Amino acid sequence: MSLLPRPFLFLLIVCHVRAAVVRVEVLERSDMGTTGYEQIVGRLHFEIDPALPGNAIIADVALAPVNVAGKVSFSADMRLLKPKSAARSNGAAWVEIPNRGGKAGLSDWIVKQGFTVLNVGWEFDVPAQPGKMSIKVPSAQNKDGSAIRGVVSATFTPDKPADEQTITDLTTYPPVNAEGPESRLIVRSRMAYPGGAEIPRKAWSLKGDRLHLEGGFEPGKTYEIFYLAEAPPLAGLGYAAIRDAVAWLKHDAGSLAPVKHAYAFGSSQCGRFLRDFVYLGFNTDEQDRQTLDGVMSHVAGAGRLVLNQRWSTPRAVAGFYTASYPFADTAQADPASGHAEGILENSRVRHPPKIFYTNTAAEYWGAGRVAALTHTTPDGGRDISFPENVRSYFFAGTQHGAASFPPTAQAKGAPLANPVNASAAVTALRLAMHHWVTEGIAPPPSVYPKLADGTLIPVAEVHFPAIPGMGDPRLLKAGGRVRNPQWADGAGEGQELPLLVPQVDTDGNDISGVRMPDVAVPLGTATGWVFRPASMGSPHEPVLLRGAWVPFAATREQREAAHDPRPALAERYASRETYLSQVKDVLQKLISQRFLSEQDLEPQLRQAGDRWDWVKHQPAQ
Repeated sequence: MSLLPRPFLFLLIVCHVRAAVVRVEVLERSDMGTTGYEQIVGRLHFEIDPALPGNAIIADVALAPVNVAGKVSFSADMRLLKPKSAARSNGAAWVEIPNRGGKAGLSDWIVKQGFTVLNVGWEFDVPAQPGKMSIKVPSAQNKDGSAIRGVVSATFTPDKPADEQTITDLTTYPPVNAEGPESRLIVRSRMAYPGGAEIPRKAWSLKGDRLHLEGGFEPGKTYEIFYLAEAPPLAGLGYAAIRDAVAWLKHDAGSLAPVKHAYAFGSSQCGRFLRDFVYLGFNTDEQDRQTLDGVMSHVAGAGRLVLNQRWSTPRAVAGFYTASYPFADTAQADPASGHAEGILENSRVRHPPKIFYTNTAAEYWGAGRVAALTHTTPDGGRDISFPENVRSYFFAGTQHGAASFPPTAQAKGAPLANPVNASAAVTALRLAMHHWVTEGIAPPPSVYPKLADGTLIPVAEVHFPAIPGMGDPRLLKAGGRVRNPQWADGAGEGQELPLLVPQVDTDGNDISGVRMPDVAVPLGTATGWVFRPASMGSPHEPVLLRGAWVPFAATREQREAAHDPRPALAERYASRETYLSQVKDVLQKLISQRFLSEQDLEPQLRQAGDRWDWVKHQPAQ
């Protein structure tokens, strides 16, 4: 018997020989307060056959060290939240894809419905910090056993002057020879495009992950560092970890929380992970079984993670470097690359799940997400339809992640951050996914802007009003596509992408999509884009994935003094009660459309009242 304290007791479970999960370490079991849930923390150990077609797609897997059975071994952190009583379980699990090592909480709706929650580490470059979830994978090596070497790179855009910069995206790739000829530093004035001016080698130095520049880094400029590294990790094993952990949970006799159905939720980086997971064929396990029944890819746009390549840097925000053809689910002929396939329509996808794409305005407005390309042809010339197993929902007037309320400005001279919050609608859709899979109840129809009805337009045609301090969004660009690492021919890398955005009304608010009360009965203008303030440098550049909120003036006199073309609150609403009555009408419509639940009505009304009071009493600008 182990003499270790109870929280660190190990429980070793040996799984079936054919299962990719071959061992489970349980390190801790604990109650989750009075919720009736138990937390199980441990580690999953995997072995995969590199010769199987579903594994051969993993970059460099043929160069991975193998065990005596010819298998590639790796392991990942695991965390399960499960009802203590099997009778409370609804037989379904939400697989919450960890964002940069983070863990999902235990939400009230999870407990009420009886879902199991599974977290599994998939990202090799997560910093070694308590509570962070990661994966341990082998490194590729040459056939003779020697280390593989290659050039790695990372970009960054400072918001303030600094002499030094920590290259966090490359901390897992220490330089082999920082003084070698491969080491370069370039600078450019546009973050969306590669290239730039070379900075003389004598002007900068690199020690570990600390980069020093004589004279300092200039705010708003984009810098890119290159240097030689070695021993690339098999980053694509992260996809196999999720696949095989779900297969273990659903099908293995050693499962610690047996369920019949499993759905994955991934936000931002993790939403892009899920798009690539499906595209690469990882929703079919080694025994030709479907793993995920449903996938919810949140705020991913047309981006993919591009994890499955040598020298991958999944921790990076990636800025404009995430959009890689194919953008849409159905196969579309791509004039830039000559290829014709889709996220779902390609030879690897054998078990397509039910899918929800949920995007904010920020994913339409650029930063490499170009969400419109998920439902148009690659050239942006015409609308296309989603398959029957897919729904797409656009949340009007929202940014990548809602700001807190009351909102603040990111820097001096910047507009307020965007607080429009669609999280209640996201929760409603997660429940709709469960009912779709288990009961066949169709979810709400897709709601997104379209070229055919003029709600989706080229950025140059957006009718945004001249709001003081906001700038002209028609100047924004989408940047270029990245190379699809599955193809050796470059596949149109660097070609300018079309930027199609939602059309707006006379206030500057999106006219299409799921319109929460903050947009449908506005107290201001909410956008999915915002320019950098002059204090951060490069005011012609956007703040990545962020939007703005510009409240209306309280009175006509205030707005005229500010040269604001938008009617003031007093010109729109006769009273607070009139405003709240209109908000209630919008909420009841959203409930009838199943984008909200009945339980959301009162909290949403209280929020609207609080926001009215705040805007009404703001000092004149």
